[in-house]
Amino acid sequence: MSDTTTEHGGHGHGEAVYPYTPHHFFGAKQHFESGKLGVWLFLVTEILFFAGLFCAYTIYRAQHPEVFYWAHFYLDTFWGAVNTIVLILSSFTAAWAVRNAQLGQTTLLRINIVITIACACVFMCVKYVEYSHKFHDGLLPARHFAPVHEVWESEHFVHKHPAAAKAAARIVAGIEARKAPAKTALDTVAPRGDALRLVPVSEGGHGDAHGAHAAPTDPEVLAAAKAAKDSKLADDVWLESEVKKLTPEERRPLEMAGVIRKPADGPIAFARPAKAGIFFSIYFFMTGLHGIHVAVGIGLWIWMLTISMRRKFGDTYFGPIDFTALYWHLVDLIWIYLFPMLYLIH
Repeated sequence: MSDTTTEHGGHGHGEAVYPYTPHHFFGAKQHFESGKLGVWLFLVTEILFFAGLFCAYTIYRAQHPEVFYWAHFYLDTFWGAVNTIVLILSSFTAAWAVRNAQLGQTTLLRINIVITIACACVFMCVKYVEYSHKFHDGLLPARHFAPVHEVWESEHFVHKHPAAAKAAARIVAGIEARKAPAKTALDTVAPRGDALRLVPVSEGGHGDAHGAHAAPTDPEVLAAAKAAKDSKLADDVWLESEVKKLTPEERRPLEMAGVIRKPADGPIAFARPAKAGIFFSIYFFMTGLHGIHVAVGIGLWIWMLTISMRRKFGDTYFGPIDFTALYWHLVDLIWIYLFPMLYLIH
């Protein structure tokens, strides 16, 4: 279709307008400005919507800081950073596409739209990988929350706080030894992630329910398990004495993550935070909602690519590209806030 202007004289305006300007506008300029105002009003509603979620995040974080410190060990900062870089690149190509449309650079316009779509698809693929890991590890929202591994067993925690992870393994081995049947072989300990668990054995000396043999492991943990089994102290007294033996390097990360806590009306506790699932409810809702916006953006950019194939964009008509880019910039901006809030601030 031709990109030349035509007289809109049939409506008495006498102004040269683009062929795609509806009859109820006075001209291309009013058409563009009206469309942009509508897009900005829509974006304001989106900002207000996400602002409510950010407020909920802030309130929960203020009430349960240990939960957010505990949960960040389960997130992969590398992939979060990759997604941030990908979206920043897509914002650049989206802005460049607007400029291409204004200058009538059809080939560059299509190239930049394709790059923007590709970046968005990479973002969604990375989120799929992250979500798959969360599902596999039982890190799900609400009543489905059932982590397979404890925080001190996670690779991130072990790498960052090796002494605390080893101390937690000793305490857990002792707790399970005290709960184990009298005929449990304390000299057979099987690994569970980066920590350890005792494996009850039959009198024949076999391992777990699958009949595998459990090989001896860390002597220090094994000794701690035997000492805990032989201790005559009550469980809560024994646990408190073990916690008191920890060095500041071992104890502080576990306290910050809410693993070691002393309720005002009860004995000391050693377990994941009571409301640990709150974080992943927030995580999945906020990142999932953002992912829906990314998917909508992909659809819009595919639509823009289809229109550009028909040569409808030109120096006097680039509104749809500009409006889509505005929406895309907001989607990117929201992620730039989500990334540090969920992955970095702990």
